[in-house]
Amino acid sequence: MEQLPTPPGERQARTTHASPGAAYTATATVSEQGIVTGWSEEARRLLGYAPSEVVGRPAAELLADRSGGSGGTGTAARPVAPGQERWSGTVPLRHRDGRRLDAGLLAHRRAAAGETAEWFVMSAVTGEPESSWDGPLGEWAFDRSPCVLAVFDEDLRLVRSNAGMHRALSLTEAEMHGLRLSEIAPDAVSEETERGMRRVLETGEPQSVEGFVRPPGAGAAHGWATSLAPVPGPDGRVRAVYLTAHDKAAGDTAPRQALPPTLAGARTGNGSGPSTGTGSTSTSTSTSPDSAHTVQDLAAAAVPRLADLAIVDLLEPSLRGDSPARSPGTGALTVTRSAVRSVLGGSRESRFAVGETTVYPALSPPAECLATGRGSVYGTADPAVARWVAQDPAAGWIGEYGTHSMMLVPLRDGGTTLGLAVFSRHQNPEPFDLEDLRLAEELTARAATGLHRARRTAREHTSTMTLQRSLLPHVLPVQSALEIASRYLPATGEAGVGGDWFDVIPLSGARVALVVGDVVGHGMRASATMGRLRTAVRTLADVDLPPDELLTHLDDLIIHLSADETGGGGEAAGGIGTTCLYVVYDPVTRRCTAARAGHPPPAVVSPEGSAYLLDVPAGPPLGLGGLPFETVEVELPEGSLLTLYTDGLLKARDHDIDEALDTMLAALVRPASTLDTVCDRVLTALLTHRPDDDVALLVARTHALHTDKVAVWDLPSDPSLVGQARRNATDQLTVWGLDEAAFVTELVVSELVTNAIRYGEPPVQLRLIHEGTTLICEVSDASGTAPHMRRARIFDEGGRGLLLVAQLTQRWGTRHTLFGKTIWAEQSLVDF
Repeated sequence: MEQLPTPPGERQARTTHASPGAAYTATATVSEQGIVTGWSEEARRLLGYAPSEVVGRPAAELLADRSGGSGGTGTAARPVAPGQERWSGTVPLRHRDGRRLDAGLLAHRRAAAGETAEWFVMSAVTGEPESSWDGPLGEWAFDRSPCVLAVFDEDLRLVRSNAGMHRALSLTEAEMHGLRLSEIAPDAVSEETERGMRRVLETGEPQSVEGFVRPPGAGAAHGWATSLAPVPGPDGRVRAVYLTAHDKAAGDTAPRQALPPTLAGARTGNGSGPSTGTGSTSTSTSTSPDSAHTVQDLAAAAVPRLADLAIVDLLEPSLRGDSPARSPGTGALTVTRSAVRSVLGGSRESRFAVGETTVYPALSPPAECLATGRGSVYGTADPAVARWVAQDPAAGWIGEYGTHSMMLVPLRDGGTTLGLAVFSRHQNPEPFDLEDLRLAEELTARAATGLHRARRTAREHTSTMTLQRSLLPHVLPVQSALEIASRYLPATGEAGVGGDWFDVIPLSGARVALVVGDVVGHGMRASATMGRLRTAVRTLADVDLPPDELLTHLDDLIIHLSADETGGGGEAAGGIGTTCLYVVYDPVTRRCTAARAGHPPPAVVSPEGSAYLLDVPAGPPLGLGGLPFETVEVELPEGSLLTLYTDGLLKARDHDIDEALDTMLAALVRPASTLDTVCDRVLTALLTHRPDDDVALLVARTHALHTDKVAVWDLPSDPSLVGQARRNATDQLTVWGLDEAAFVTELVVSELVTNAIRYGEPPVQLRLIHEGTTLICEVSDASGTAPHMRRARIFDEGGRGLLLVAQLTQRWGTRHTLFGKTIWAEQSLVDF
């Protein structure tokens, strides 16, 4: 790729650190407080720092001269003035190896709706030019420039520009050199122009586009007639694209026969949102990402091409749906002012600011327009308009600004009225006609479709998020086996919310189960499947199934759900391919038992600081059926760090999984005072941008119940020794200072030990566990037969024991093991 060099005396190189090779743009995001929040791979390539080394740290630490002096060829980094939306300059930066780099930076301030503003900073690294464009070809291109001219190379990076371009964008050539148009002026218009440039490079044919950028702070009168043409080399191959544009709006009074494609058609490209206030834009209105952008685009598309003033008012959505009532009625109507656009720059011609409400009087032209669903053209001398102005003080702008012609057009989609648009003329002397009304109806129809879609999408996303949040644990259960912290980040990409989930489940014997899962797909269906799985896991955990058996039951559940959704004849139902990791930790034995179904293995950090992935057999994803799951059991030292996560955490990086795992382990081994700090460090190290997939993270530090909290007795299979078992239990309660619990404990021990000796098989063991505010009594034997609670009849001699245990304790149950069973009962010590 050949580069156009800088004409002598006109500019300095964008980067003095350039090296031969392909050009690229290093980007980063910085908060308003000066903290680095995002770091691209190109930024790492430029300065040598990994994202984990800079994200979350002050951006000033990257400066070679933090005192503000420039030195060398760089200029001092100066503060940004309040309200400034863009900054550019050459800044001395410090490479990771210590050397100084003078980099030309261009920064745009951006803020999505409802989010904190941040700065998007970029630096073009253009490499060494292979040959010069300072010859007949370059002179020929610039000689044919009618007004604004810029030349872009085969990589669509700016290599030459003229004074008209500099005036249009308020940037010098040195500040723009090496950047793409979408980086110089990030908006949907620039991206559409870039697509036209690519067509020129591919076909060699000239292209015409409506506009080429939205200049910052420009008035609505800036409408660009833009042409893109190929620049061939000596061999005839297209070597560059030149862009020419002139401001056509000032003297363009030719009658309009149709709206331009980019004005009347659907939005193309992803865009960064429309302009507001008075700047011009040629983005369309059909597929805006939210309703606010949609109505702003509608007003921007109409001014100044169709009207001198555009006001968009929306009816409030109904309580039961995402749209207003199909017929607003004929009385006074309350609307919300959602967009205002004027050719008068900063002047406000509407009496109400965006976001405020206003009431249209009954029988006024706006109320009639909303009630009938039909558009109309009015002269301001029309009696209906005069009556409206007399009744409504908010309509005083009509006379104050010399309005002579108006159009009122409803926003309707699918028979539903969403609001209305008011268009007026006071600068253009021509009154509106039926052709103008047709164009306005076409424009508002597209806006209504986009608005309806945006509201429906927002409502579905909100419903899905509400469902998902209701299914995830809001408060982690109180238990003493593990200290736990968690994080959950929903996906922000177009796919929508996914089905990642986690849970913490207290088990019998002071044990705790940790589980994370990832349901395939996104949206409401994935969230519903996630809810079913979480309920199933809690139910299966309550009967103390081992991890491998629990996953087998989940596998069967997914197969049945899939069969129900497809009628038994398909394999594409949601849920197939779902992954899950189930881990049980016992603080008495300090043993960790785990099994996984296609899920990433847990990470372990020992108290000494060594980190590794627990070697859990992978197992197939859920829903495939027929394949076994295997369990691994390991002993963890007290104070070990156990980390469970979903694959969204690893996929958030633009690198392979192995590198992401190494980064995660490196973040886990760093000393931290709290587990919340550990979670934050892991997310900072691995998330260089907002995740495209859900991320669930669960970090636990293990604790142990030592021998002073556990008492165990092996009992002979002799009914006469039940009394001795009761005495052993009460003596232990005295040691623990729990004499108040002796009465209930004696009854529980007597019943459970008697049943084990009478109906079970030796050996019989009694165990008491004092865990915080809970006293646990367990009796184990070698029989696999579990007792059943029943209500004894009047003359029955037995059948009352387990019923009594259930009434005197908070919980009781049976846990099966490889060598028999354990009957357990828990008492709360809070009331003692």
